[in-house]
Amino acid sequence: MKHYCLGDLINIKHGFAFSGDYIQEEDNGIVLVTPGNFRIGGGFQEEKCKFFSGEIPDDYVLNSGDFVVTMTDLSKTIDTLGYSAYVPNSNRTYLHNQRIGLVTLVSDECDRGYLYWLMRSHFYQRSIANTSTGATVHHTSPTKIYAFEFDAPDKKIQRRISEYLSAYDDLIENNKNQIKLLEEAAQRLYKEWFVDLRFPGHKGVDIVDGIPEGWTLKGLSEIAPILTGKKDANFGTEDGKYPFFTCSQEPIKAPSYSFDCDAVILAGNGDFNVKLYRGKFEAYQRTYVFSPFESKHLHLLFHAVRDNMRQLFQGASGSTIKFLTKHMLEDIKVFIPNDELLVIYNKNAEAILRKVECLKESIVLATEARDRLLPKLMSGEIEL
Repeated sequence: MKHYCLGDLINIKHGFAFSGDYIQEEDNGIVLVTPGNFRIGGGFQEEKCKFFSGEIPDDYVLNSGDFVVTMTDLSKTIDTLGYSAYVPNSNRTYLHNQRIGLVTLVSDECDRGYLYWLMRSHFYQRSIANTSTGATVHHTSPTKIYAFEFDAPDKKIQRRISEYLSAYDDLIENNKNQIKLLEEAAQRLYKEWFVDLRFPGHKGVDIVDGIPEGWTLKGLSEIAPILTGKKDANFGTEDGKYPFFTCSQEPIKAPSYSFDCDAVILAGNGDFNVKLYRGKFEAYQRTYVFSPFESKHLHLLFHAVRDNMRQLFQGASGSTIKFLTKHMLEDIKVFIPNDELLVIYNKNAEAILRKVECLKESIVLATEARDRLLPKLMSGEIEL
């Protein structure tokens, strides 16, 4: 093992102060990279993107695979400050925003991938968090990151460690891509049958006033009570036993639960993400929970709400943070087909959901394995 200082190995370039007047929630394909794009534990999350519609300086457009670090953290526990991420390989444009550092190597003594994983380690991140400044918004700087010292094996072993850990990330990313395709397939199925009304046997069914014969059209509140969670976001705990659904894409953990049911869960502000969950869970006070009166309507309800999200997003009130009201949700209409067709639809939707759930479980296991291995590989406790 050899002793190193990050300042001898890397350079960190500050981002550009893009005007807030042109920052938007609507996806225009131009992502303004912010601290919100960094996961706890490091890595890039596409679920929390902000977008930019103004003039773009050439020197602040990021490339796929660029190595970036977050230098601001708004959380009370300072849980992302200093973590690294790679810019995704996608059709989107990614902008190098202020408080995001672009990391480049100034020495070839250490492997780039190894340094990336070092900067995703808990002991590195805690060191950066402990030297941060600010009471509510926490900051670090290139100088403080440069000061971090560590021991590392020779470069050949570093590369091996990097490749080993990256294999877990590749598996996780592959599973996420499969989930996305499956969810899109499920939504297409719903749209074809219940929006376009091209369901099996549709040619032989009369449609009167837009409603197929034998079907009914119901409001959301006729299918499920419109409830909200009661807990503040601070109710979450790292070691909680139950999923705690806030308005974020990913649930956190809670020590107890208020709900034990099959439910559609809708974020009442932010990006209005929709989830389907079965079992015990907790919900944030700005999160809506719909548990259908009849379980056979669960899949219909889930996809009806998802299908309405674009319309709801455009109609949401509020300025800085858009939000949904109960009245908006009551306006959602859901087609209820005859029992025979509903059984067929549920069978198809359930098959897709089962595949998604298996992939999500695989992601959890791969993430846990990677996170257990990371500190042990970095410390030399496990050798490759």
